[in-house]
Amino acid sequence: MQSTCAEIQAQVSDRVLEITINRPERKNALTMAMYSAMAELLNNAANDPGIRVVILTGAGGAFTSGNDLADFLGGSATGEESPVFQFMMALYNFPKPVVASVSGPAVGIGTTMLLHCDLSIADDDAVFQMPFVNLGLCPEYCSSFLLPRIMGQAKASELLLLGKKFDAHTAADVNILNEVVYSGEALSRARGYARELAQKAPEAVRLSKKLLRQGTMENGLAVIREEAGHFQKRLQSDEFREAATAFMEKRPADFSKFD
Repeated sequence: MQSTCAEIQAQVSDRVLEITINRPERKNALTMAMYSAMAELLNNAANDPGIRVVILTGAGGAFTSGNDLADFLGGSATGEESPVFQFMMALYNFPKPVVASVSGPAVGIGTTMLLHCDLSIADDDAVFQMPFVNLGLCPEYCSSFLLPRIMGQAKASELLLLGKKFDAHTAADVNILNEVVYSGEALSRARGYARELAQKAPEAVRLSKKLLRQGTMENGLAVIREEAGHFQKRLQSDEFREAATAFMEKRPADFSKFD
C-alpha cells in the first residue's frame, strides 16, 4: 500500500498498516495533501482483508503540531468535501482497531484524533494542546461532545477554553491516553499492541469495536458536522486572521478590538 503524498508514509507488515506523518522540519504540521493521503490510506485499509490494524504515528520526535496555518489561510478547509473532513470521516468510521503512538507535540487535531483511536500510547515527554479558542476558532472533531463524557465538564472546559498545554500523564489521567511510557518507547509499545490485535479473531475484534462505539456514533457524527460548520465560518473570521497572522509574526494576538 502506497501513500499519494511524500509527507505521509505507509508500510504494511504482519497485517498491520503503519501510517507515519513525516514532515519533521515543521513538527509534522498537516496540509491538505497530507489529509488526503491519510484519508485514502484509511479508506483502502478498511476494505483490505490483508490489513487488520492501523498504527498512526509521527516522525522526528513529533506526532503533529496540528494544522499548517499558512495552508489553512490559503482557502476553504473544513467543508464536507474538504480533505480535512474526509480524513475525519475515514478515521471516525474506520471499522478496525487503530493504535496511536504519540511523541513530542500533539496539537489541535493531534489531540482530538486520539479520541477516535482505540488505543493511544505516548512517550512521557509528549505535550498536548487544543488551542482552538486561542486561534479564534472553536472545538472540532467531536471534542465538544466526547471530552465532557470522558473527563467531566469541568476539565473539558479547562482544556478547551483555556487552550493550555498539558503533559502525557495528565492526558492519561483524563482518559485521552491508555498508557504513558518512557521517552522513545511509545512506537515499540504501539507495535506490540497492534501485533497482538492482528492475531486475534478479526470479525470478533471488529464487532467488539462497533459495539463499544454504538452509543456515541450517531450523535457524534451530528456533532462533527455542527462543529465543522462553525469551524468553517471561524476560518473566515477577523479573529482567526488576527490569531494566525500573530502566530506567523511571532507576537501575541490582540483581540482587544473585537466585541
